[in-house]
Order: sequence, then structure tokens, then C-alpha cells
Amino acid sequence: MRTHDAQMLVLSALADGPLHGYAINAAIEKLSGDRLGAGSLYGALTRLEAKHWVEALEGEGRQRPFRLTGRGRQELALRARSMARVSEHVFESITPDEVGYLDRVAESAIGRSYKSVVLHALGARPGHTVLDLGCGPGTDLGTLADAVGPTGAVVGVDASREMAERARERVRERAEGGGGAAGVEVLLGDVHRLPLADASVDRARTDRVLQHVTDPAQVLAEARRVLRPGGRLVMAEPDWDSLVVDYPDLDVVRGYTRHITDRIVRNGVIGRELPRLAAAAGFAVPMVVPVTSVFREVGAADAVLGLERNTQRAIEAGYVTEGAGREWLAALGGAAPFFASVTLYVVVAE
Repeated sequence: MRTHDAQMLVLSALADGPLHGYAINAAIEKLSGDRLGAGSLYGALTRLEAKHWVEALEGEGRQRPFRLTGRGRQELALRARSMARVSEHVFESITPDEVGYLDRVAESAIGRSYKSVVLHALGARPGHTVLDLGCGPGTDLGTLADAVGPTGAVVGVDASREMAERARERVRERAEGGGGAAGVEVLLGDVHRLPLADASVDRARTDRVLQHVTDPAQVLAEARRVLRPGGRLVMAEPDWDSLVVDYPDLDVVRGYTRHITDRIVRNGVIGRELPRLAAAAGFAVPMVVPVTSVFREVGAADAVLGLERNTQRAIEAGYVTEGAGREWLAALGGAAPFFASVTLYVVVAE
């Protein structure tokens, strides 16, 4: 543990009143999940005494209690205010609505990058019928309509009534604005049981949908059923276990990532599983394209990763200790250069 971390843990442990060494370590264990070694604990106390942030009270040997001085309380309060400012100004504290989140990702440079790979791999042509599995609020229906032209058709399917209605509204707005939407239809339905006839579409796609479904293999079987001979399915799905964040304490980074793959996303490593699942469903898989999103600015990463919200959930679930989580957020929101990345796989199945 870094020297500064040990000192801040000791200050935090003494916030409620004087304690001797053993009790300080017990309080630190409650805060961080780990105890300090004897050398680290008493080394931190020595340095804090030299700074006049703590003072020893009467007692014998290591049973001497320590308490915060006025300067120590000021330092602890300054640290708390600094962390509050980080949370307020850097991280989103409120979960965005689902439509807003999907639109934000689609409009980002990262979203535009991988969506262009999907569109190219899909190879939709004029006259084709294209199926958008889990179309959400219709973000990409217009782009697909442009690809198939007035002689083609686009079918969006989504299990959410709210999403389907929003998609239909956008299709109407596009048509009223002169966009090509005459052949676009939005159906309310389950992608595990598609409301479509056998061999009725030429192309199908998923865009970060299979990570959330109950049974990805069943969805792939349904996609194969509705595709015509020679048809193509293109899937863009992330592998959340590939998420990396530059931070010295790898246990915290791994705890944060494990929490996302274990608790936040139903199928957290679906990206790496797709070639195998597609082959098992009877598809040939001629191409897999990795698309790695790189974040160099913490605000942009937070808009996709929900750093503060998911850190708090990881703390509550026991993947990250409270003290370590606070330190992680303070560091990510600080002045040091930020780096994170996650890989999404575009898998072509025919």
C-alpha cells in the first residue's frame, strides 16, 4: 500500500475519536477490508505526528491512544470536499434513461466507428429485407432503410413496448421529413421467438443486444430460421472482461471489471463466445473483427461505463472495499492522464 494511502486510512479511522493501535487497525479493516501491517501502521502514525495531524495521548507503549488534531481534521475535511467535487463535476450520479444512453453511444465517435464496420460487413443491398434484432428506439433503422432503398424492406423487432413505440415515432418523423422510410416496419416481439416466417429475410443484425438476452443460442437459432439461404447475420457484441483501466491497484480494477461481468451484464463475455455459438447454430463464421474503444478522457469513459454508479454497486456487492473505491474514484477524477479501453467484436455469420 502506498504511504499516502496508509496515512489517509489512519486519519479516517480517527475521525470518530481517539483510538490505540489495535483499534485503529480494526477501524481501517472496516473501511478498506484490509489491515495495515504493524510497520505500515506505526510508520503512518509517526509521519502524521510529524505533520501535527495526530497527537498521542497518555498511555504505555503501543497502547497509547491517538487523536486527530485540528490540522488533521482540516486535512480530512479537505480530502472529503475534494472527493465530493470530483463526484459532482466528473462523474454522473444519476443513471441516464435507456433511450438517452443508446442515442449517446450511437452519436459518439466510438459508436460511429463500430457501427460503420457493422454496416459494411452486413452488405445490405437495394431490394434486400433486413432484420434489426432488438432495434431499441430505432437508432439505426433509417441507415438500414437507406441501404436497401425503396425496393427493399427493414424490420425492427424489440420486446419493449416503449422502445417499439419510440422507434415507430422516429420512422414516422423520418418519413414526414422526406426520408426513405416507406419500407420500415417495427414489431413488438421477443427475439427468442421472432414473429417472422421461415426464410423471410436476407440480412440480420444485433447491436449490443445479445449481452442482455436470456438465451443467446436460441436467438441465433431464430435468426438462422428466418434467414434465406445465403443470408447473413452480423453481430456487434462487447466482451466486458476485456475492460482495462490504468490504475496502480490492479485488484480494484479487476474487482470493478468482475462486478460488471458477473452482476451488471447478463452475458458479460458474449463477444468471445459468438463464433462458437454461431457455429453451433449452423452458421459458417468467415470473419471476426475486433473493435477496441479507447478512452483518454474520464468524462467520455464515464458516459459509457458509469464509473461512479458501478463502483458504488461493486462496493455494495463486496467486489471492491469502500476505502479502495473512494481512492479509485478520486484518482480517476484527478489531474493524472486517464486511460481505459474495452473491446467489442463484430462477428459475421453466414
